[in-house]
Amino acid sequence: MAEKGFVLLEVAVPSLLTSSRRGKENRMPMIIGMDPHKRSATIEVINERGDMVTVGKFGTDQLGYTEMLSAGRRFTERVWAVEACNGVGRHIAHRLVHDGEMVLDVPAKLSAQVRVFATGNGRKTDPVDAHSVALAALRAPNLVRVQADPELVVLGMLVDRRDELGRARTQTVNRLHRLLLELFPGGAKKFLSATQARALVATVKPRDIVGKTRRRLIVELITELKTIDKKSKAADKDLRELVIARGSTLLDLHGIGPSGAARLLADVGDIHRFGNRDRFASWNGTAPLDASSGEQQRHRLSRAGNRRINRTLHIMGVVQLRNSTAGRVYFDGKKAAGKTSMEAMRALKRRLSNVVYARMLADQKRRETAGSGGHSGTTLQSSVTGLTPDTGPSDKPQPEPANDQPTPGHGRPLT
Repeated sequence: MAEKGFVLLEVAVPSLLTSSRRGKENRMPMIIGMDPHKRSATIEVINERGDMVTVGKFGTDQLGYTEMLSAGRRFTERVWAVEACNGVGRHIAHRLVHDGEMVLDVPAKLSAQVRVFATGNGRKTDPVDAHSVALAALRAPNLVRVQADPELVVLGMLVDRRDELGRARTQTVNRLHRLLLELFPGGAKKFLSATQARALVATVKPRDIVGKTRRRLIVELITELKTIDKKSKAADKDLRELVIARGSTLLDLHGIGPSGAARLLADVGDIHRFGNRDRFASWNGTAPLDASSGEQQRHRLSRAGNRRINRTLHIMGVVQLRNSTAGRVYFDGKKAAGKTSMEAMRALKRRLSNVVYARMLADQKRRETAGSGGHSGTTLQSSVTGLTPDTGPSDKPQPEPANDQPTPGHGRPLT
């Protein structure tokens, strides 16, 4: 079993079918397609023509995994294709990588499309899914190769925990507001700290059983809120230290805190996997999509992409709008040009995507130069903890016509 502390990394891998035709000396590996579940995994082995060689279903416990690995290792030249390595397939992809196997990540949407074309319908069975995953790995270009980086998985786990604390705090505050509204006419202010809530509840001493019970529950929630705030503060401190130790300067950007910087590092990993800033924007969902038809030329909002990174950029934009920043100037310029508030915000997020891309690119180049190839930060692969399928040929992103230079009259570049 893979050790804790591993993360999924990615590097573009050309189509295996195309690679095998470059020269007769290159043997085509057998493709082991896998449909993973929590407690079982179905595999199908196909050759370069897409013909099934063997199929089997195994458990994901130690015995079942060992049997599946032995079945795969019967083939000298092999590649494992696992569906959804960012989701349910992560645990088994970790184990295969740990045991020295080459693993490709096949997005669930891609395998679903292959299944429909291969079978003529959308019916799902484990063997059909495994066959679809294998065919996708055989023919699709630039699939993700899964590898490991313990530093990034630590960041990923800690930022996930920080996000959980944030959600827990929101739930606790909502329950607290509900009870305070019943105890005090008009309730409490929207943004409430544990200290403020404790001072408020100290001013009332109900005498009836309902009021006493309500006050006791409020005190319990205040204690929970204080504990959550303490844990969140400690998590932010840990994330800040890890981000700085990684050599990142993302914290210098206005609107990015420890959680946002850690999310960017964990989910993006190696920024070099994006050929340019437009591809990065497509991946994070800030690039508009071409929706033109005939003479009508228009674009629409992309709802694809890594939503966690998209949220990080959105928060960055909101923070910049609250202060006198270049982002505020850029937003106001878009509004003055006739854009609605939503359209201006989308343009700002697209612009901030460029800023983050440039900063991460500069940071990684500096790490590679300083590490001389020996530091973990010099790897030419990147995280897929938040991977989403590549944009298809009929869904190409259209980059915002912006560059790293300020718009004339709109101040300095965004930072």
